[in-house]
Amino acid sequence: MTPLRKRHALAGLQALTCLVMAACGGGGGNSGAEAPLATAPAASSPTPAAPAASVPVTPSPPASVPSPPAVGLSPACSTFYGSSFALVSSRTAAAPAVLAKPAKGVAVTEPAFKTCLVRTTDHAADGTSGFARNDYSRRQAFNADSTRQVVAAEDGFWHLYDANTHQRLGVLPGLAGDAEPHWHPTNPNLLYRLPMQGIGMTLHELNVATNTTRVVGDFGARLKARWPTSAAAWTRSEGSPSKDGRYWCFLVAASGGASLGVFTWDRDTDTITGTRDLGSEQPDHVSMSPSGSHCVVSSDGPMGVTAFTRDFGSSRQLQKNSNHSDIALDANGDDAYVAVDYGTNGGDVFMVNLRTGVRTVLFPTYVSGSTTALHVSGKAFDRPGWVVVSTYAESGTLAWLHGKVMAVQLQADPVVYTLAHHRATRESYWTSPVASVNRDFTRVVFNSNWGVKSETDVDAYVVEIPSGALKP
Repeated sequence: MTPLRKRHALAGLQALTCLVMAACGGGGGNSGAEAPLATAPAASSPTPAAPAASVPVTPSPPASVPSPPAVGLSPACSTFYGSSFALVSSRTAAAPAVLAKPAKGVAVTEPAFKTCLVRTTDHAADGTSGFARNDYSRRQAFNADSTRQVVAAEDGFWHLYDANTHQRLGVLPGLAGDAEPHWHPTNPNLLYRLPMQGIGMTLHELNVATNTTRVVGDFGARLKARWPTSAAAWTRSEGSPSKDGRYWCFLVAASGGASLGVFTWDRDTDTITGTRDLGSEQPDHVSMSPSGSHCVVSSDGPMGVTAFTRDFGSSRQLQKNSNHSDIALDANGDDAYVAVDYGTNGGDVFMVNLRTGVRTVLFPTYVSGSTTALHVSGKAFDRPGWVVVSTYAESGTLAWLHGKVMAVQLQADPVVYTLAHHRATRESYWTSPVASVNRDFTRVVFNSNWGVKSETDVDAYVVEIPSGALKP
């Protein structure tokens, strides 16, 4: 059973109060209490609490945003790699080498893997409230050209950072709590967001260069015609649109938080393309597949994890229960559901092709009697055939995959490149690394308290690799 990722009520109230009064400094992200530790054979999966009332948002705008520079490695890593560099693919069990906590913005060498590692936030110096962390593995932290980065803070606000200089540019206006920010796939200045926990059933587009917002989807009247008690439309924090931003899948919830149904929507035509009642099913989350062909509903009920065609005319069950996962593109451009299955003998990480239904085991997580929790990020849509896996909360004998951020090839017996040790000490949900990859797989952001026993002394770190580093 997937436990709920609960929110700190006080932090949520603080965020709402600050938005109403426009009087609080500090900034962005989700706030929440610790999720139970995920250990085999059952995994923990962070999910948001039920919706709460929304409040109109008119905060002060963040600092002006300079014109984005050209795409590439950040200045800190631009001269780091030589022509002979190669990623490390050996599967070796080793504790992380001692490495002093880096200063913000300074490139350091990951000792074991020789990659370029940069600390991108310093929550104490940056003026955020509590931690300054990456929100989740299934959410794209970087904009279309990797020049901007979204960062979450403990008080429920979201912050915008320059992804090259690592300067905090300010609070993102209109975003609080579970706002589900998603970058536009091609325009680096545009960011989609929801009202907190989807209350109001609208989708908004924020221009981070001008701080102007417009409504791009207003679903309220259409959803109430289908489900009269509907009050919210969201993915429950873990869903994404298609890779081109055109197709979306949303859960519809009543004011008390109970899920009523699910629908798909075409942004370009403003058309609801399919609906389905959920009955007693209460999904953990929903998401559109990268191609836009399927809505994947992830539940611990009888439905399990099921991929529905966009019109809900046909379906295919992918997994019997909801575990940590993401939906990526394989090397052929097919949608691939990538997840961990703690119910198998090996606690396997596996993928299922949504078009063919073929399931392929990637690697086991039960190694020499050990266990580990993990997250998957499949957001490298411009580098299909690869995902990021970050492991944490290990128990038992130290194994080759423990405590690492890895690039995993999507095929049987895959190449696995270790990019970094995250050096996070497990204290609560907030200290989970939840690594997320950018669209071209040159930057991977993860969280760490850098070995300190604190659940809030957490910052974001980025490992950068050259564009041609991933080799089949």
